[in-house]
Amino acid sequence: MTATSASMPAFCEGIQYFGQQPQGFDQYGKTPAIAPGSKAVDSTDPAAAYQTLLYADALRYLILQMTGSKASGHPGGFASQAEAYAALVMLGHKNFVTEVGHHAPGFYSAMFLDKSLEDMGIQTVQNLRDRFRERHGLLGHLSGQIPGLLAPAGPLGQGQHFAMAGAFLHPGVLFPCTIGDGGLGEPYIMSAIAHFNTAYPTVTNFLPILVWNGYSQEHHSMVSLKSNQAMTDYWAAHGFAEVILVDAKDFDDQNQPGDYVDSTLFSFEQRLAFGQAILAAADKAAQSALGGKLTVLIIKQLKGAGVHARGAKSHNLYAHHTLDNPDIVAGMQSCALSPEAWDLVRTNCERAGGGPASKTVVTEFVRPLPELGQLPLEEYAIGGDAKVSTTVMGQLVGYVGQQDGAFVVTNADGNEASGMANINQTLKIIHPTEDPLYNQHPGGQVYEPLNEDACAGLAAGLALFGGRSLWCSYESFAINGLPIWQTVTQAMAELRRPTPSTITLFTAGALEQGRNGWTHQRPEVEAYFAAMMRNGNVFPVFPPDANSIQVCYDWALGTSNKGIVITASKSPLPIRTTFSQTREGLEKGGVVLHESDGSKKVVFAVVGDMTLNPVYTAAQQLEAQGYGVRIVSVINPRRLYRPTDVLWDTTSEPDGTFLDDAGFDALFGGDALIGVTGGPANMLEPIMLRSGVKRDVVSWKRGETTASAGELMALNGITAETLVTRSIQLAG
Repeated sequence: MTATSASMPAFCEGIQYFGQQPQGFDQYGKTPAIAPGSKAVDSTDPAAAYQTLLYADALRYLILQMTGSKASGHPGGFASQAEAYAALVMLGHKNFVTEVGHHAPGFYSAMFLDKSLEDMGIQTVQNLRDRFRERHGLLGHLSGQIPGLLAPAGPLGQGQHFAMAGAFLHPGVLFPCTIGDGGLGEPYIMSAIAHFNTAYPTVTNFLPILVWNGYSQEHHSMVSLKSNQAMTDYWAAHGFAEVILVDAKDFDDQNQPGDYVDSTLFSFEQRLAFGQAILAAADKAAQSALGGKLTVLIIKQLKGAGVHARGAKSHNLYAHHTLDNPDIVAGMQSCALSPEAWDLVRTNCERAGGGPASKTVVTEFVRPLPELGQLPLEEYAIGGDAKVSTTVMGQLVGYVGQQDGAFVVTNADGNEASGMANINQTLKIIHPTEDPLYNQHPGGQVYEPLNEDACAGLAAGLALFGGRSLWCSYESFAINGLPIWQTVTQAMAELRRPTPSTITLFTAGALEQGRNGWTHQRPEVEAYFAAMMRNGNVFPVFPPDANSIQVCYDWALGTSNKGIVITASKSPLPIRTTFSQTREGLEKGGVVLHESDGSKKVVFAVVGDMTLNPVYTAAQQLEAQGYGVRIVSVINPRRLYRPTDVLWDTTSEPDGTFLDDAGFDALFGGDALIGVTGGPANMLEPIMLRSGVKRDVVSWKRGETTASAGELMALNGITAETLVTRSIQLAG
């Protein structure tokens, strides 16, 4: 099963096994089914079905050759739906996403076959083997850096967000999304699709593809006992107008036991019949989705079809699964192609969709954005009337939405509850029931599913795919949406193109939620962002007032490929900064709000807005005793790390601005330093790490039901009395 170098296409270098000329090749394989200048096959052409099967086998072979080279990776899941993937590509659809990170080897194989991976120097199968699961190569799960692949994939239940975001931003383009039957148990998938379809009933150009193979990672899937009718009813019950199911069992002529069978074991005639059925179903599903119907394509085939093992045992390779392992060898030999067949497959793959995915899919291009012009910032006088920061920012959010019709605000717990009713009044809540009393309109721009995963998923997905968005949440509940937000920000650090940063606004901090008790007091979420600051492209910012929040949002809108978290209160608070001070704080990390001289200098590094209240009171008491006090508002703590603390220089659109030692000493030098925050102490790490003076932190400990923010701060020791006592102890 070898070939001479003279008869072997150059890209095949590294293939260990070649097969004989496959049956039917003389009849169906003499010329590529996708003609020169064409982008897709005719789904009724038997040659197209035949060549789709060759493509599926090529994918299976490469998956085993690649994963076996490292005795690591996941072959089984993708193998069970290789025909469905191949059919949609042959039909010209390459804007694929997935919620199954374990399908990565299949996607890499597809990108190799259409020459997309040549953009990263992978030109031969040997290169493919060498670069798999290596740094600067092909990661174990899909990431943001692989040419031709639209979105990352790792945690289950995320891919549908990317498909829907792509469909929203790119009408007329189909976004297929593979979903595993193991991942179908994630609660977010169906609810997210259902809400999106209710909000945007005309945006149906995304196509879930259920990979129904009977198994998950280590056992039978939880839906393995469902009948075909029950599975069809399940999707129909969730609003799908068209449910298209192809069951390999219907074509089996080998008497395979069980409900799930392997089509690669069929006779030639039945394999071809199965291929024709898959191609027709894929074409019907694509046309249905593009034609305005919420559609799902289901392929039912045994997990591991055509590879080294079947069922859950095919899911991943272990250390003994080297390229010399008998099971791996047998698997590769079973789907090995002749050199002529390899050449045919590659020609079709390159022509499909108009060229390599790396040159055609939507995320390979910078999406043009409407110009926003100058935001209508309004600077309030220091010492004037107290203002609600979130309300003031809401005015700017409304303006952005008016300038950019594709801009979407997502919120699960209500903008009005966060002091931002003006967003709803200006942009309207997307709702099928039009009601001016509640600011509801079918054409609105405020997306309100009662699900933080759906909020974060659509907002972050829109940013990844080139659109502007804003995810608003109560700080207390944001944790439910952070996995998808983190996935996107990590991908943005790797992207090969600039895209709008994913921006969030978290309101109603723990200190404002006294009477609601600890269920609404979860500022620990800030520790999540504190850890992510070291990634290099994550910026939590803490505007101290209504002037500052405007400048912070204006700055965030001008950035690319970053995750920016704005945290602010919804209570009226004093105006303490000018616009120029916040611009300074964003650049240097913090800004001095108050300074006085005395026998010893006490410095307060304050994260947040409400926490400034006890600090100012403490300052008055210390000054009365002869101490000098400096109050620093920590607006952009990421700037306060040292450059070596953060992996900034490996990110796309890198930001290497950090406060130097002289600037740090000017802000935080003194005789005693106390970090103050209404959240976890982790956010103060860059300051405590660099400071050499006597220092301490006063921070959040635990929630409780209280009558006021002051009482809750007192419970946690965030009081003027505590601050004064500790300052004197440190300063002496």
